[in-house]
Amino acid sequence: MLEMFNTSAFWVALAQIIVVNIMLSGDNAVVIALACRSLPEQQQRKAIIFGSVGAIVLRVVLTFFAVLLLKMPYLKLLGGLALLWIGAGLLSSDDGGDGPQAHSNLAAAIRTIIVADFIMSLDNVLGVAAAAKGNTVLLVLGLVISIPLIIYGSKLILGLMGRFPIIITLGAALLGWVAGEMLVDDSSLSDWVGANASYLHIVAPLLCAALVVAVGKWMQSRGSREEAAAA
Repeated sequence: MLEMFNTSAFWVALAQIIVVNIMLSGDNAVVIALACRSLPEQQQRKAIIFGSVGAIVLRVVLTFFAVLLLKMPYLKLLGGLALLWIGAGLLSSDDGGDGPQAHSNLAAAIRTIIVADFIMSLDNVLGVAAAAKGNTVLLVLGLVISIPLIIYGSKLILGLMGRFPIIITLGAALLGWVAGEMLVDDSSLSDWVGANASYLHIVAPLLCAALVVAVGKWMQSRGSREEAAAA
């Protein structure tokens, strides 16, 4: 096993995994920042750490079943629809509303982080698995490397959200974009889309991003009206 570390192929593959992780960890960091932004600062740290570690553990499990799961029809459709709901709910909680993902407590934030990351990881784990080329050591190292990337990335985005609130809306739109990509990439639709409507690879993510923002803002304004009426 030690000989493996002395080969150039190992280090090249590891470098590839690091690059893949950097590219794929952005959306995960966004959802963590969105889910944690309403928590007190001390709880934000706990939610980021526990949520990230929990999501990575699920990602490890998912990695070993990813190829089989991604061949299952309608799985990505369901995941994409769930991610649309999560994205709209995270945006609607911006003013402290009572949307489905309005997080005033640590457990709720951690739960949403794990669920959203699990959904988005359906595609992400394949990138790492492909770079690892069946090497279990590389696969585990890649997943371990992704933990600090996600944790520090989410902390950075969380800080930027406090200074530039527009990032909250952009983050929710990003989740909608990812959801749209998942919908058209589902095994039950991908062949038809590729042959007859390849433009949906752009149109669907754009529409889903707009839908998340529109629904999230509507839920947000409805929550504000209800709070005003109750007061």
